[in-house]
Amino acid sequence: MPQPVNAELGQISELLMLLASIAYVVALIFFVLDLVRSSTTIGTIESRLASQQGAPERALAGVGARGGASAAGSTPAARSTADDSMDYGAGPRRGTARIAVSLTILAAVIHGAAVVSRGVAANRVPWGNMYEFCTTGAFLVAAIFLITLTRKDLRFVGSFVVGLVVIMLCAATVGFPTPVARLIPALQSYWLIVHVSIAVASSALFTITFAMSVLQLLQTSREAKLLAGKVDTAKFLRLVPSALSLENLSYRLNAIAFVGWTFTLMAGAIWAEQAWGRYWGWDTKEVWTFVIWTVYAGYLHARATRGWTGTRAAWLSIVGYLCIVFNFTIVNIYFSGLHSYSGV
Repeated sequence: MPQPVNAELGQISELLMLLASIAYVVALIFFVLDLVRSSTTIGTIESRLASQQGAPERALAGVGARGGASAAGSTPAARSTADDSMDYGAGPRRGTARIAVSLTILAAVIHGAAVVSRGVAANRVPWGNMYEFCTTGAFLVAAIFLITLTRKDLRFVGSFVVGLVVIMLCAATVGFPTPVARLIPALQSYWLIVHVSIAVASSALFTITFAMSVLQLLQTSREAKLLAGKVDTAKFLRLVPSALSLENLSYRLNAIAFVGWTFTLMAGAIWAEQAWGRYWGWDTKEVWTFVIWTVYAGYLHARATRGWTGTRAAWLSIVGYLCIVFNFTIVNIYFSGLHSYSGV
């Protein structure tokens, strides 16, 4: 006999989710402040160097546009930002960035407690509907970002990543509010754990690469303006590594996420055979899962063998993520099918 749902614990989970959202918002504010303050500091140092050396173009191009040796070897402020290797450099500590990361850690801890308590309240894994998929996915985005920070200085993308986490939590709370409840019989399978968990983790990685691809496009535009001798209008991008470095890291992360999405597709087919007696039935959800796989497969293939680098690769990555968003929102809400009941 299935155990009853703990509605009180479910309410505690919702309260924790609200507290985590507030902490993420405050962290987002500090990440933005870090971009503004660090950009201002670098701009001040560049002006001083320009006045001393009489070479404003050299000072302007030396920090952030190409990263690497120029950024690492010019000034203390420059060394505190990420270079092309995205390693942590020596130099003054960015206090606002440290506060932002600390707040993100606090938010992630509260967020994780909310996800776990939701699962305990329902006596199952907490990804049985759109609300739970979104909240669990947002937690994994934050967790993967924080884990990566232990090895690489990706604080420059913090405002984008944390901003996406806030959007996902708002979408879950406002767009897909779902009281804690037991799963319907069709979803009571161990394949739910395998299929959806890998899908959530892969989507989390795709979310991070989406943010990096957007930054890549912005940095590419900025680098083109600098080469043309135009005024630098996006000074906050001085904290961001070169577009090529962003593209290379995004490509590696997309390759890992693509492997996970492939397993998602395969596990879904096996589960479908057990539940409905066929591996593939051209259900709307199945079709769009395959569309997403095709887009990212095309991205990886085109970049590896066809020389699709730069902005074309970034746009393909962005298109792939927009397909994920479409699959999760429009397909789930407006298209009927065998997956309609599950919300995932």
